[in-house]
This record gives sequence, structure tokens and C-alpha cells, in this order.
Amino acid sequence: MRFTRTFPIVVSGPSGSGKTTLVEKVLDRVHLLRRSVSATTRAARPGEIEGKSYFFVGEGEFETLKTGKLIEWATVHGHAYGTPREFVEKTLDSGVDVVLSVDVQGGRQVKKAFPDAVTIFILPPSYEVLEQRIRRRAADPAGTIKTRLENAREELRALPEYEYAVVNDGFEEAVSALCSIILSERHRRARYEKEFLDKF
Repeated sequence: MRFTRTFPIVVSGPSGSGKTTLVEKVLDRVHLLRRSVSATTRAARPGEIEGKSYFFVGEGEFETLKTGKLIEWATVHGHAYGTPREFVEKTLDSGVDVVLSVDVQGGRQVKKAFPDAVTIFILPPSYEVLEQRIRRRAADPAGTIKTRLENAREELRALPEYEYAVVNDGFEEAVSALCSIILSERHRRARYEKEFLDKF
């Protein structure tokens, strides 16, 4: 029996911080951890699987989900994305922690819905390094790069709202730090207290 109470893990960071790659590696290493699956109005891309990559829904269905069935949602590049509350709650009820890679606005909404959520902010080694990473994305037009840089500055200002910060300077070190935070949070006394003491 697992006495610890499950909880969501919010991982945020500006574009170019490497949060998505870090989360994927953490999922390979931490037992009883699953990535949240978002609902989206965009079409599936080659190789994407319904219910695993995303929940692909129409505009009308997404509007219905917005009426209390999403923890958070946003429009990105003309398509809507959101986190279904039912998916997160069912996963947590099954004894599996859920990691959500979301922007700071999404992170605020998750924390509001789940006050015991653990929040982690991924930082670049410096703003200069972040700018280099964003500019290396040669496929992005100049206007997009400018927008990404402006958004990155804005997101970095949200750092004080997060409980933990991980600097993604060395990839393996950053992965280890994320794993350590999650495992440590699973052993927080408050997560054991009520369920454990009620058994005796």
C-alpha cells in the first residue's frame, strides 16, 4: 500500500529553457509518474496517438470543456490547448503522480485547482544563453524570435511564484535535480500524516 498522497507537478520555464526535454527524461526515471495529456483543437500530426499525445477535439467540444472541465487552457498559434481535469484526477486517484509542462499562466491555474501541487521553474544558465538557444532555431522567422524573447523575459519575472528552481546548465544534473525534488516531495511528512495515522 502507498500511504503518500499523489500530487501534480508543475514544470514551467521560458521557451528555450529545455523543460520539455527534461520532463521526458524524468518520466523515464521516476516510477509512478505520468505526463499530463492535453486536449487540443489542432489536427493530429504524423505519429501522434489519440489519448497519449493529445486528446484531439473539435472547436465546439473544446468550448464545452472550458465550462469547468479544464484546469487551464490557452490559445497558441491559433489552436486551443487545455488540461482536462478528469484525466488529472483519475491519474492521481490511481496512485500515479502527474507532471504538467505548462506556461506560468497555466501553472497558476493548476496551483489554484490543486493547492498541494509542486511547482518547479526551469532556468537557463543566463539570459544570454537563453537568447542564443532561441536564435539557434533557424526555422523561426525574425518576428517569432522577437516575440519568444519578449515572452521569455515576462515568464522569468514569475520565478518568485515557484517553490523550486532548476538551472538547466548541464542536462544530466538538471534531470537529477528534478528527480530529487519529486522523490523528496513524496516523502514530505504532511503527505503521510492523515492517511498513515488513521490506520493506527
